[in-house]
Amino acid sequence: MAIEVDVAVLGGGPGGYTAAIRAAQLGKRTAIIEMDKLGGTCLHKGCIPSKSLLRSAEVYATLLKASTYGIEVQQDAVSVKFDRVQDRKEQTVEQLHGGLQSLMAKHGITIVKGKGRIIGPSIFSPRAGTVAVELADGEMESVVSKHLIIATGSRPRQIPGLEADGKLILTSDDALVMEQLPASILIVGGGVIGVEWASLLNDFGVEVTIVEAADRILPTEDEDISREMTRLFRKRGIRIVTGASVRPDTYTGAGESISITAGGAEGDVQLTASCMLVSVGRVPNTEGLGLENTDIRTDNNGFITINAQYQTNERHIYAIGDVIGGVQLAHAAAHEGLAAVDHLNGGKPEITAAHRIPRCVYSRPEIASVGYTERQAKEKGISTKTAKLPFGAIGKAIVAGETEGFVKVIADADTNDIVGVHIIGLHATDLIAEATLAQLLDATPWEIGQSIHPHPTLSEALGEAMLALDGLSTAF
Repeated sequence: MAIEVDVAVLGGGPGGYTAAIRAAQLGKRTAIIEMDKLGGTCLHKGCIPSKSLLRSAEVYATLLKASTYGIEVQQDAVSVKFDRVQDRKEQTVEQLHGGLQSLMAKHGITIVKGKGRIIGPSIFSPRAGTVAVELADGEMESVVSKHLIIATGSRPRQIPGLEADGKLILTSDDALVMEQLPASILIVGGGVIGVEWASLLNDFGVEVTIVEAADRILPTEDEDISREMTRLFRKRGIRIVTGASVRPDTYTGAGESISITAGGAEGDVQLTASCMLVSVGRVPNTEGLGLENTDIRTDNNGFITINAQYQTNERHIYAIGDVIGGVQLAHAAAHEGLAAVDHLNGGKPEITAAHRIPRCVYSRPEIASVGYTERQAKEKGISTKTAKLPFGAIGKAIVAGETEGFVKVIADADTNDIVGVHIIGLHATDLIAEATLAQLLDATPWEIGQSIHPHPTLSEALGEAMLALDGLSTAF
């Protein structure tokens, strides 16, 4: 017998389960269809496990320089037990997974475990969809609903000719389950994922090379941020090759080593390592969803097209998260899920502009930003003024022994509106929340600067950077 609900969610990642919780809170009978585990990529193959590994790497790096804090640690007594690092990661994931399952039960959300496929009209509406779910035992279940939300996420993009084998050529999924650390690694792609893995593995003592096709790593971030991270990475011994693309036809791999040529404007570069991590973006999980049974459209890259309320061409079917492209971040997907449910419940939400969604890189040091980069602002014809406040001028950073990096603020010189905030430094990903709220409230730099920031805290860097726009900072 079919499961009949008001709202069905196809995919149980951050976007999907957040949407389901909100729907249940509004009194809707709700079901999630998930083929793997609740939590999706973020909980099991992305945000949480990678940050657990990054934390272990940070602790190890800190111990190696313990003497700078007046703590003597015998160098031969500090070592990485990578199996225990992986065990801690798994324990963290399972703890959060258990909490998520409890949340579903608390809100009375039905979980259907299996692969879902849209097959036709719903009994509730000819424009909605009935989802056929293939269960683990091969049996079929039908879920019919008044509204359907597609939140099937994405997977790592692969390079033709360099398909992952899980041993010599890895995706980020493969890297998360490595049983031992390689002696060296070539990371293809210097975006967020590539930079995080470079930082993590370098801290664990792995020899790291990054090759990036663009003229700089982190090409979507402000140029000052990219420049500073490049400097700090090279200081740590990470090799960075930019403006070059790997040539799959030159790849050789055998035993415990790989070799490949990267070609660019300045000629060819021969690269060798124990293995290769390919981190060149992600592709949407739309195959096998039965989209051909609907009027839902996709763009040239396979992402589902939507309107300003996250509706597809089938107005009772919504799509959110990585599957629609745009800002592919867990918190963006969750926000989109809330907006979609708000709309199907009669509200009038609008898509949040991409530049108002905070972006985070959990490397060492961390990077976080919201708003436009300086280049983007100028391309939009905004007359800008900027200020940078170095963390070296902040007492808490000096106490922590982590003074690298800065806060950069970009403001409209005519209106004095905050245009963008870019942070590289200790706990940048926590500090960006204040700047995000400031943009939501259309706060001016003067207002943030006048807000009393407790001392000593890292948050003072943001307040002082705002004051520095008008030459009023007392920190430097």
